[in-house]
Amino acid sequence: MNISEKIIETTIEIFTTMVMMEVSADGPLLARSGILCDTITGMIGLAGTHKGVLAIHIPHHVALAITSSFLGMDVDELNDDVRDAVGELANMLGGNIKTILSENGRDIELSLPSTVAGHEYDFSATTDVDLFILPFKTVAGNFMVELQLEK
Repeated sequence: MNISEKIIETTIEIFTTMVMMEVSADGPLLARSGILCDTITGMIGLAGTHKGVLAIHIPHHVALAITSSFLGMDVDELNDDVRDAVGELANMLGGNIKTILSENGRDIELSLPSTVAGHEYDFSATTDVDLFILPFKTVAGNFMVELQLEK
């Protein structure tokens, strides 16, 4: 199983078991994430034998629905609950990616999760990386999971 298939598998597992939301892959790898509009990005850094970043890019309206499902309560504005939920999704995905990339789980360290939200921004690598951008869909809308690994 390749890294893209593992990302798909782990994303579906996290959303099904933790968020209580059905999610499915929505097409092949993307070449780039492009300009992100009205989106929140949760990210976590990887350091050690593999260096890079894992990010989940979620449009605001989808992030509200995901957070509502995750917390079991209605969330209708982009607030600390949404930022915390998106950061935690990045953290869970990062932990699974660490396990996938590392035989014993000890040769890769993860940063604390962080989030950024905005009306319009770009999320692109500043170094030469292997890029995996996978689109997903839910009933609430689409989002992307992105993994950048330094070559």
